[in-house]
Order: sequence, then structure tokens, then C-alpha cells
Amino acid sequence: MAERSFAREVEDLKLGEGEIFRGEGILAITKALLQSGVGYVGGYQGSPISHLMDVLADAKGVLDDLGVHFESSASEAAAAAMLSASVMYPIRGAVTWKSTAGTNVASDALTNLASGGVMGGSLIILGEDFGEGSSIPQERSHAFAMKSQMWLLDPRPNLTSMVKAVEDGFELSEASNTPVMLQIRIRACHVHGHFVAKDNKRPTFTLKEALENPRRDVNRVVLPPASLFHDKEKLEQRWPKAVEFIRSRGLNEHFGPTDGDVGIILQGGMYNGVMRALQLLGLADVYGNSLLPLYVLNVTYPLVDDEVADFCLGKKAVIMVEEGHPEYLEQSLNTILRRRDIATKVHGKDLLSLGGDYTTALMVDGLRSFLKSHAPRLLGNQPPTPDPKPVLENAKVKALTEVVPPRPAGFCTGCPERPIFAGMKLMEKELGQHHVSGDIGCHIFSVLPPFNIGGNTMGYGLSGAGASAFNVKADKRPIAVMGDGGFWHNGLVSSVGNAVFNKHDGVILIVDNHYSAATGGQDILSSRAQNPTRSTNNTIAEAVKGVGVKWLRQIDRTYDVAKVRDTLKEALTTPEEGPKVIIASSECMLNKQRRVKPQFNQAVKGGKRMVRERFGVDEDVCTGDHACIRLSGCPSLSVKHTDDPLKDDPVAAIDNSCVGCGNCGEVSEAAVLCPSFYRADIIYNPTRLDRIAATLRGLFIGFLQRRRASRQIAFAA
Repeated sequence: MAERSFAREVEDLKLGEGEIFRGEGILAITKALLQSGVGYVGGYQGSPISHLMDVLADAKGVLDDLGVHFESSASEAAAAAMLSASVMYPIRGAVTWKSTAGTNVASDALTNLASGGVMGGSLIILGEDFGEGSSIPQERSHAFAMKSQMWLLDPRPNLTSMVKAVEDGFELSEASNTPVMLQIRIRACHVHGHFVAKDNKRPTFTLKEALENPRRDVNRVVLPPASLFHDKEKLEQRWPKAVEFIRSRGLNEHFGPTDGDVGIILQGGMYNGVMRALQLLGLADVYGNSLLPLYVLNVTYPLVDDEVADFCLGKKAVIMVEEGHPEYLEQSLNTILRRRDIATKVHGKDLLSLGGDYTTALMVDGLRSFLKSHAPRLLGNQPPTPDPKPVLENAKVKALTEVVPPRPAGFCTGCPERPIFAGMKLMEKELGQHHVSGDIGCHIFSVLPPFNIGGNTMGYGLSGAGASAFNVKADKRPIAVMGDGGFWHNGLVSSVGNAVFNKHDGVILIVDNHYSAATGGQDILSSRAQNPTRSTNNTIAEAVKGVGVKWLRQIDRTYDVAKVRDTLKEALTTPEEGPKVIIASSECMLNKQRRVKPQFNQAVKGGKRMVRERFGVDEDVCTGDHACIRLSGCPSLSVKHTDDPLKDDPVAAIDNSCVGCGNCGEVSEAAVLCPSFYRADIIYNPTRLDRIAATLRGLFIGFLQRRRASRQIAFAA
């Protein structure tokens, strides 16, 4: 099951000519694919394009009616390889994944695709995860487009422009026989708006027709000497065709006056931020009318040299607004101008930041500096801009930083991965610290407090490979931790298979939470649910046995902290050589709650007797040492002050976000902590027997409380 259902939004995909489509940017792109006559779509989920995959999965009926094939690919490499269908056949295909993280995985297939070229339009939709909200290393897709000679679109972040970019991307690909990348930033994916829809199109040439009429052109196969001619073809044929298409179709846009002493050249994706900065400087209005000439690069690679030169001609200076590093566009701009002996001064990262997120505040400062140097008269009517310094430098605000603790990313309430690392911490108390190789996924949060476990992460499914250098004789064995999503993505071969082949004497811990949880809860091969369109219930245990693993342990309930601890100790101390694999399985709590809560509420509403477990802490028993928190870190486990004069520290407490997983009690028992945790059963629609039992319990407990009170020593006032 995915993070959410898009059943309602799917209905909007059926809108026809002249109707108004309203919604998120990522949904508009989905509609644009269908309007463009796409024949097949594949991809691998990941922020910020997971919803694109989830919408397509929910839209199976719409896709089937149009004859469009969709599949969730095993990895970005598998998705990229799908585009081979467009090499020999005039079929439009699209794939999608998470920016450079996915492009790196897909690079082998993309390199071959870009070399041989394509006949059908091939579009690669990249969720550009760059900036402050990013979850990956700060790299740009631009470098890969340049390296492999694939064209890169970066449309203005509004629905009309993004939909047009999808349509233009397919046509550009076909006109130049080159795959095209469409870069969509986080903000663009989630921007809301509307556009005028068109009718959906069936593919003009279908996959069925291709299978029944196979074609073969040895010149498209990437083998010498053909591969040598491919490079020549890129430079002498495909690139000029692309430049001519971009120029003739006006894919790049001009805004503001036609003349001026200064101008701004910007990536299309930066348009909204630049316009807001100009508005704050009094040089634009809320309707997008600018007092400065703007040249918007909806296609950032390749540049149209003549357009760039014409824009700069006659201007004293221009500034390039280019997010990320290095300054690819700024370097190209300087090259274009110098080759034509155009003396326009070029600014960019000398006035803006070298890297990072280009916020409006940052661009206001950079553009103001640029204008002060080259056109100060334009700042004559500058309104006062918001200044955050009085707030940030306020003594009371600064004092808050000493009181309010930081809130780093962490495991969700009830997460089944939390007790795994609690068990690992308890193991460390007996066997000492071990080198732990991490992986991409929820479990990477273990590197943060309270666990502080993990020394590195090298990629999705690569934790075992990341520990492979430590395959040496030593007193301690390395531990590699990966999730089930990473296992099926790359880990089976690159980590587990590699460990078997090279006889690694380490431990590989596979966290099986039944879903690709970190990307939104999508089903994978080992998911327990019965998926009508996918093959699930393929066990990880059978897969690792199939590649030769001999030492294997299965933990079917990760909340058993003692069992996790003991299994890890066994794996680290057994005399048996070779890779030791532990599969720790429990359902992702977020997905479980999404599945169970509606069922529970419906049953209660229908009058059925239902029981919900809650946990609490007995204030009289709790000593306030907080060892339970240090071994759990659950967001629902907190502290509160007590009126007991004999206790200096606040006691532990569990708030109402508790989901009743029982981890706190398990940790307390495994670590031999205080027995202060208790479980309470909340009964909905109680039976007559439940009410009688509750009355008897109340009477008995009341009797014990009164007897205890009567024995207490009282001192006269």
C-alpha cells in the first residue's frame, strides 16, 4: 500500500479538451504524459516524485483504456533500460526517479541509450531533490546531461509551463533523436494551480505492434565501430537539431522590457523566486511584470548561443541565477560572450552563494548588490524589505535555543526498527562496539541519538558492500544493516551475493518492514499483502538461501528486544565462517496504522467489541533515571514533573500518540530496568461481562488503596 490513495485525483486524468485541471504539479505532469500519447511509463519511487508513481499505480484503469503500459521498476537502472523500447520503435516512453541518486544508479543504461539515440520520444522525469529540504548529497543533474549529451529541461514552476515542458520534451527528443531530461524541483512538484486540459491520446504506435513487427538496426547498437560514429552524430547532427528546435519553438522565454543596461539570465525553475525578489526590490509586481529584462532558460542544456548573445548585446552587465554548484551555466555564458568579443560583464556566484538553496532572501541581497554596481537608479523606489535580524538576534529568541532541544529526523512512534537498535545497544554492552555499515532507508536514523550507531552509508542496498573491505581476520566482525527495499533494489547481488562469493565473515542484518517504507510505503517483492497487479509474498529468506547463504536467522517480531540482542550475539560469536544473515521482520507501523485504524474505527462504529492497547508509566515506581528513553527514543516517551519530594528528576511519561507497540516495556525488561511500565486495555463497546469485571477490579483496588493509606505514618501539623 502506498502512503495515500489517489483514487479521487485519478478521475481528473480523464478530463478532456478545454476542461480545467486543478491540482499539484506532480499530478499535472501525469496528465501531461497521457495527453502526449505516451506508450509506456516506468520508474522508481523517491522524493519528490513518489506521488507520480503512486498516481500511475492507482490509474491502472485509465492507462489500460489508453493502451499505456506502466510498471514499478526494481531500480532506476531497470527503469532506464525500459527506454530501449524507443530506440528501434517510434514509441513514446517516460521514466522517473529521484534526481542524482537515481541517475547514478541508472547511469549504465542511460549512457548506452544516449549513445545509440532514440527514435521514439524518450523523457526522463527527475525529481530534483536539491537544497535545504534535500535528503541526498548536494549534486545536480546538469553534469550528467552534459556528460552524456542529453537535453535538460527546467521549466518555470507553474502547471501550464510544466505541462508544456512534457509535450515539448517528447517533440524535442524525436526531433533530435536524443533522450530528454525534465528536471522538476521539490517546490514545483507540490505547487498548486490549474491549466487547460487536452484530450488524452492513445499511443500512435503500440508495444503490441512493436512485438509483432520487430525491427533491427545494428547502427543503433552500442558496439565499435558504431559507438564511435554515435559521438560524431551527437555533435554534428543531434545537437544542431536540438538547438534549432529550441530556437524555432521558442522554448526559452523573455520577460520584461526588450532593452536595458542590465539583465537577468535564470534557470526556469528559479523564476518564481526571482520574481518575488524583484517584487521586494520594487522592480516587479505580483502579476509577473518586470522592470528588468529577463531571459528564462526553460532548457538549460543545450544553450542556444545566438539567443544568449543577443540578450547580452548592448548591456553593461548581466547576472546568471544558477542554483547549485559548480557554475556550469555561468562558465558557458562567459565562453559564449568572449568568443563573440561581447564585453558585457557577467556576474553570478560572486554575488550569490556558491551552493545551497537559493531562497528569496538570498536573491534579494544578490540582486541588490548587482544593481548597486551597475544600475543604482533602479533602486531609487525600493520599498523597505523584511529584515529577519531583529527577530533572530532577539535575546529571548536566542535563549530558546538553550532550552528547546534540537529535533533531528528519527524513527516514527512505534517503529519496528527502533527495538532492533535497542537490542544492538544492549549487545554492545557485552561485546563492545562494532563497525556498523549503514544503508539508505529509515534505519539510517540509527546514526543519531539516542542510538548513535553506524559509521557510513554508501548507497541503496550497498551496506554489505560497504563493509566488504573489513573482510579480514580480527576479534570483531563488521555488521551491515539494510532495509528490505534496499535489499531488493541492489542488496541481493551487490551486498549478499558479493559476501557469499568472497566468503565475508561478517553479519548482514536485513530489516524487513514489509514495504518500501522510506519512499512512501509501496509494495515490494516481500510485502505480505496480496497485490492484484504485482507478485508479492516472495520471502527474503528464500532469496538469500538461493545465492548461497548458509547461516540464516529469522526474527518474526522485532519488538522482542532480548531475542534481537541474543541473535546478534550469536552471529558475532559463532565459530562458523562466511556471511551471517539476520532477517528481522515486523510491519512498518505507519503503514499498519493506515491499514488498521479505518478497520478499527469502522468496527467500533458498528457496535463491535474492540480492544486498544495503551502503555503507561507508574509514577510511584519510576525512579527518573531515564534509561528507558536512552534505549528507545520513541517520540511518545517523554518526561513530566512529579510532586514526590523524594525525587529530584522528572519521571518518564507516555503521551497520547502511543500506538501500543510495547517497545518501551520490552526494552525495560531486556535491559533489566525498573518495572514501571504497565499496559492498559481500552475496551470499546464493552459487554456486560466487561462491565462486571471492571466493577470488581475497581472495588478490589480501592480496598487495597484504603488499607495502604490506613497504614501510612502521619505526623501532626
